[in-house]
Amino acid sequence: MKTSTSLLPSSLLLVSIFILLFQPSHQQTPSPFLPNPRLLKAYIALQAWKHAITADPANFTANWYGPNVCNYTGVFCAPALDDSDIRTVAGIDLNHANISGTLPDDLGLLTDLALFHINSNRFCGTIPDSFRCLTLLFELDISNNDFSGEFPSVILSLPALKFLDIRFNKFSGDLPSSLFDLKLDALFINNNDFKFSLPENIGNSPVSVLVFANNNINGCLPSSISNMNTTLNEIIITSSGLIGCLPPEIGSLRNLTVFDVSDNNLVGPLPETMAGMKKLEQLNVAHNQLSGEIPASICSLPKLQNFTYSYNFFCSEPPVCLKLQASDDQKNCLPDRPFQRSPEECKAFYSYPVDCGVFGCTLRPPPPPPPPY
Repeated sequence: MKTSTSLLPSSLLLVSIFILLFQPSHQQTPSPFLPNPRLLKAYIALQAWKHAITADPANFTANWYGPNVCNYTGVFCAPALDDSDIRTVAGIDLNHANISGTLPDDLGLLTDLALFHINSNRFCGTIPDSFRCLTLLFELDISNNDFSGEFPSVILSLPALKFLDIRFNKFSGDLPSSLFDLKLDALFINNNDFKFSLPENIGNSPVSVLVFANNNINGCLPSSISNMNTTLNEIIITSSGLIGCLPPEIGSLRNLTVFDVSDNNLVGPLPETMAGMKKLEQLNVAHNQLSGEIPASICSLPKLQNFTYSYNFFCSEPPVCLKLQASDDQKNCLPDRPFQRSPEECKAFYSYPVDCGVFGCTLRPPPPPPPPY
């Protein structure tokens, strides 16, 4: 892929053309709009992008002509952070435009850009390396497109980035562990084709929202996630191949409101330490192979509204769990409860004690003795 340096000759040519076209006239006719140098660079970038668009059925970019880029649909201008007398392109929002095309290297000329939102389109390719010039970029949302290839490493070079949403694309391969060293507030990578294990440095991330659903993690939930106890509010890792036992350290996530690890391959009991999740509202551990007794302290959490633990192998639930606003306990091994697994299936499951150590996860005490069947 070409880098932004390869664009300098054509960019300089356009600058020269602008100088010739918009020179002050000796006549008394009013002069046309003359952009400042930053808006001129923005014009070059946006014209290159328009030429990289292959379909625009709603004509979002129909008025993308002429040097006054601040009038372009989806382009937002504001005073420059380093000079309030200079107007510059600060944001782009083409969400839900159904546009097809690619992102050209010239977009690296938008060095004052803080917001780049193009979700729900049909852009393909990847993020150009020239994005490393966007040192003020605060929010990057390219979700719901057709981007592909490996994780765009240029993202790791964006010092101001706080919000990253690349979900519902076709990215694949490994996820760099250095992603969790970025000072992000929200991270959405769900519904791609990434294949990775959650790294130990996941606890370095200061995110408040973390969504990994529908990828191929195939690893354990690291105990270091407890280091996120002051910032993490929501974590969703559904249908991702998580294995092993839930580490007891998750109980220190005292600000967590949503914990969803449904549709994985988790085993073992629910940690008693989860009683420390005092702000938890939504808890979903359904469709795993969890077992043992459900701690009453979990169902007694003061803000818990919805607890879904169906399609596991729990053998005991305290009455307080049935008093929640919403709960689902079907397809377990719970005596005297409707829609449970057969006694034969439960007996077969409990004949093989759970050993968290075989997964390479933190060692856990064995679950309670199996109930008689």
